[in-house]
Amino acid sequence: MASGKYESLSQSLLNYLFNGTAWPGGQPATLYLALFTVAPTISSLGTEATGSGYSRLAVTSNSTNWPVISGSTTTVENAVAQTMATATGNWSSSANMTDAGFFSSSGGSVLLYWGDLTVAKPVLSGDTPSFAIDAITVQEL
Repeated sequence: MASGKYESLSQSLLNYLFNGTAWPGGQPATLYLALFTVAPTISSLGTEATGSGYSRLAVTSNSTNWPVISGSTTTVENAVAQTMATATGNWSSSANMTDAGFFSSSGGSVLLYWGDLTVAKPVLSGDTPSFAIDAITVQEL
């Protein structure tokens, strides 16, 4: 199972902690959930889904969607179900969606985290991809 943090996030975090550099663009008010047909890597954006009705899902960065963590945990999970747009055509020519990830903007290329989907499957016309409560887990190691 592949998952990780994209290199720009690692660089920003290290610069923030060790060099006193301001966080680029400030804290994001919204994260954007994307689907992929080819998994990203630490230095590659992979292949994001395309097609009729596909768009990244805006998820507000707040304690309603993502409960505040404390104690010894380094994992955050979604506390609200997240539902993407209904496909008006087959996404990515009916290829399997293999991974999901979070970007810092709706159309930009600053990928933050990504991970494998539990089940890889295509999104076909009429499908509405959804992530149940606690189905999205992000862990910082």
